[in-house]
Amino acid sequence: MLTFTETHPRARINRRQALSMASAAMLGSGMVLARDSEVQFPGFGKAKSVLTIFAHGGQSQIDMWDPKPNAPEHVRGVFKPIQTAVPGVHFTEDMPGIASVADRFTLVRSMAHEDLDHGSATYLSFTGRYHSVLSSNPLPNPTDIPSMGSVLEYLPTDQRFPYSSVYVNGPALVPELPAAGQYGGLLGKKFDPLMVGDPTADEIAIPGLSYKTAMSESKMRERMRLKDQLNHNLQGLSRDQRVQDNARLYGQAIDMLSSPEVISAFDLSQESEPMREAYGHYRSGQACLLGRRLVEVGVPYINVIFNHTNRGQDAAPEAIEEYGWDTHNDIFEAMHKYLVPRFDKTITTLIKDLDDRGLLDTTLLVIMSEFGRAPVVAPEPRFKGNNAGRKHWASAYSIALAGAGVQRGAVVGATDRLGGEVVTDRYAPWDLTATVFNALGIPRSAHYLDPVDRPFPVTVGKPMTALYGST
Repeated sequence: MLTFTETHPRARINRRQALSMASAAMLGSGMVLARDSEVQFPGFGKAKSVLTIFAHGGQSQIDMWDPKPNAPEHVRGVFKPIQTAVPGVHFTEDMPGIASVADRFTLVRSMAHEDLDHGSATYLSFTGRYHSVLSSNPLPNPTDIPSMGSVLEYLPTDQRFPYSSVYVNGPALVPELPAAGQYGGLLGKKFDPLMVGDPTADEIAIPGLSYKTAMSESKMRERMRLKDQLNHNLQGLSRDQRVQDNARLYGQAIDMLSSPEVISAFDLSQESEPMREAYGHYRSGQACLLGRRLVEVGVPYINVIFNHTNRGQDAAPEAIEEYGWDTHNDIFEAMHKYLVPRFDKTITTLIKDLDDRGLLDTTLLVIMSEFGRAPVVAPEPRFKGNNAGRKHWASAYSIALAGAGVQRGAVVGATDRLGGEVVTDRYAPWDLTATVFNALGIPRSAHYLDPVDRPFPVTVGKPMTALYGST
């Protein structure tokens, strides 16, 4: 099977691989189909783009996606269940919009793993691997497993956009410092995804990027040649890894500055005011709108950090923008007043918008969090707040997926009567990672090499075939 084995930008292939490619069919995304001898999973190659919405902080499955109205009061919480567009499937009362479009996605109620802190669980969510220190808050490290976005930057692709992956409204903070798992890690900084911050901060989502900066590619290349001439006496530096990383960044900058189409993708002012209002005039709303625009221009992987901090409410309890889903205390007030209404409004609009534009046919939408919340409501003295909340819980939580062949109006997996343990169809983040790569047409046998040429498979999971109506 074809493997991807070089670590420079848009990795080239060796002679043996070139011979393999000569007889291999190519997907529209530029990825190579697996040979007949390799198992083909449902959904393979169905997506031109994957759009992930990351609800940072750990959403409470019981108070949103998986209500337990017959559980004891200290488990079920205060929110009442409501009927969704799928008969017999209920969400909670603050999610009427998402409930109305439940017939357009599949809900997975059986995600689980063993990591119980935000930093390392975010790492797990973005890489599909456990961090070396379980249940911790590590800083990014050059030895980290690369993010899914960075793996896609490494693999050879054929698309119009300078980056294969863009992270919007990032980076994900825990709660003030960037979480590990969002970067190139052992592949190097040159394979970092493009990190876009607050999309509401300027006219165009990337500071300094504007139509005024656009110039012809030939003029940009001329400037680069001048730079190279000025650096002629510093050729010895070319072997330095940091210089090589910068060279790739320069190349991407040229591509961006010389392309009005690329600049336009980040210009939210091109959207009508009713559309911007439908998504919501706040960071997460405009971030999701930007995510849809990046799907339209063909970016293979977009990760929207819906909440840029897992728990910014401690420092700014009145600032809705700073709220994350880490509701150790005051859970019901925080969800009802700050978190769920915006999430419901924006996600409902996103699903409808993608579907109405026909983009769901070729886009895998993933709505996820790093874990869930405990099936016990109790105060935690170590955290700010006046009322009870729920602790971290990784033994059961919910995610939702839509598009690219995923069933509409389905539910996969189930939890016990308290919503705390998976009883059927258990899946983990590595399976979700495998599903993402599979949807993009990347076979499980694909791998990358670390700086000392050790091969790492792009995923250690198995695609979630139940999403497509098969087991």
